[in-house]
Amino acid sequence: MSKGQPISPALMATKRAETAADHRPPGAPEPAVPAAPSVMGPGNTVAPVEMTGSQAVVRALEELGVTDVFGIPGGAILPTYDPLMDTERINHILVRHEQGAGHAAEGYALASGRVGVCIATSGPGATNLVTAIADAHMDSIPVVAITGQVSSKVIGSDAFQEADIVGMTMPITKHSYLVTRAQDIPRVLAEAFHLASTGRPGPVLVDIAKDAQQDTMTFSWPPRMELPGYRPVTRGHAKQVREAARLIAAAQRPVLYVGGGTVRAEAAAELRELAELTGAPVVTTLTALGVFPESHEQHLGMPGMHGTVPAVYALQQADLLVTLGARFDDRVTGHLPTFAPTAKVIHADIDPAEISKNRTADVPIVGDVKEIIPDLVEAVRQETERAGTPDLSAWWSTLSSLQATYPLGHTRPADGLGSPQHVIERLSALTGPEAVYVAGVGQHQMWSAHFVDYERPRQWLNSAGLGTMGFAVPAAMGAKVSQPDRVVWAIDGDGCFQMTNQELATCVINRIPIKVAVINNSSLGMVRQWQTLFYDGRYSNTDLNTGHDTVRVPDFVKLAEAYGCAALRCERDEDVDDVIRRALEIDDRPVVIDFVVSADAMVWPMVPAGVSNSQIQIARNMTPDWDEED
Repeated sequence: MSKGQPISPALMATKRAETAADHRPPGAPEPAVPAAPSVMGPGNTVAPVEMTGSQAVVRALEELGVTDVFGIPGGAILPTYDPLMDTERINHILVRHEQGAGHAAEGYALASGRVGVCIATSGPGATNLVTAIADAHMDSIPVVAITGQVSSKVIGSDAFQEADIVGMTMPITKHSYLVTRAQDIPRVLAEAFHLASTGRPGPVLVDIAKDAQQDTMTFSWPPRMELPGYRPVTRGHAKQVREAARLIAAAQRPVLYVGGGTVRAEAAAELRELAELTGAPVVTTLTALGVFPESHEQHLGMPGMHGTVPAVYALQQADLLVTLGARFDDRVTGHLPTFAPTAKVIHADIDPAEISKNRTADVPIVGDVKEIIPDLVEAVRQETERAGTPDLSAWWSTLSSLQATYPLGHTRPADGLGSPQHVIERLSALTGPEAVYVAGVGQHQMWSAHFVDYERPRQWLNSAGLGTMGFAVPAAMGAKVSQPDRVVWAIDGDGCFQMTNQELATCVINRIPIKVAVINNSSLGMVRQWQTLFYDGRYSNTDLNTGHDTVRVPDFVKLAEAYGCAALRCERDEDVDDVIRRALEIDDRPVVIDFVVSADAMVWPMVPAGVSNSQIQIARNMTPDWDEED
């Protein structure tokens, strides 16, 4: 194997199997050969037929059930774009930047649960995908990125537009493949989709040399995947489940700490059954919003740096955390040694690497939460029949008091300009939970997390772990392609919007009628908030000159009109409802609304970085009086 070429999962598994075989005791039976994993797609059988590698790429995508891909052609991927023109089963959407293709694939996957696909050429085309690939890795999003590579004969020679994209992406993918033989294409693509969509979902890169695309091969379907070492555990260990049930039945201050893995596992119904059985409060992280209805009486809100007071308090005072598909991210825990200091931890996650990585689990359960939760429900029922149902009335009395005392809210800005929180509240009220809401990163993201009512999974899409500015517009585009009958709102900041708004051209040309609400405070809002609070109001390089009483460069209304979108502007809270209603009536092209709002509005609550969550502030220099609640 050449230097720098990745070891395949199959080879890694073979080496492990050979090592295990060398250490079998005398007389021990041969290890069982696991059944080959099933290939994604409708299950068609294709008899052997001669074709080029590039034709095999397209045919494999068809057989895998792919209907939509996002990409841009270029020299090294050009052989594949030729047969892509002939397919009637795959809709290719020509984006304006490769990063847009990657985020569109993410939005497609997040909104639908299906694997998103993006395509780019070698060199800068591939490197432009890196941010989106890293984003998908951080948030466990199933994406397959297909890139062209220079001919295998010149790899390593610094050929034109050569870049070692496999080496670059190995740390941020579940696996990265370099394909140099046409015959390997069907198997590799089948493996890529299987890896991306099973276990803990995530991105997989398939880099295909140009000569592999051009060479002739024999295509047949389905291929036999070579992944003997890849067998994610899905069923939780029965002993651990029973021990978890024992802790739940004994807890006086339990909290269900629910992460995005519960959304990925499609476990909303199972979660609700567990919550209602135990009567425990539920907190949902930024990636889990909607998996448990926010209107449910047991929901406390989002935890963490910008979490609700009841959610943050509940975690800090809990005696048991039932952690489901979450990873104890620093934005949730704050200063880790002070997080939930008296709580025991049950941690269920499909990725064993996450368990006890940041917080030691008293009861670790490796597996798919969709399978673990029903087993846990049954075990809790048995335990409570034996030991009785715990009385949580005192716990709920405290939490209910906090909910009444510290509800989410906001005040009108003192400068008389529009209120961003009001805009987002009204977007939610007038559009409803059947819509999809996609946010960029920053203040508008946190306001969207708080002031949209989330009632169903996959209603809310955002860049959480990586915090990628520019995510919203292309991700909304991908979401709309996968959910054409839903209203899709991209709620973006004026800074984020300027990073990827070229994809409005893609939306117009392809008739993808997303709606974009630009929360225009004329600044890099979250950075400005930190400058206000921690840098004595020294606003170094955060003024964007896009809002009220500025030069308005760019003018978002003119920009949107130049792209062929419907364009509206709203500068007063009194006009918000009318403008949103007008936008909802337009469905033949994208709509962009420039909501001009105050730069002084801030996101509250807030835990300053590096301190205990117990120091949460509800406004500047104001913390809750915990002693009154004890």
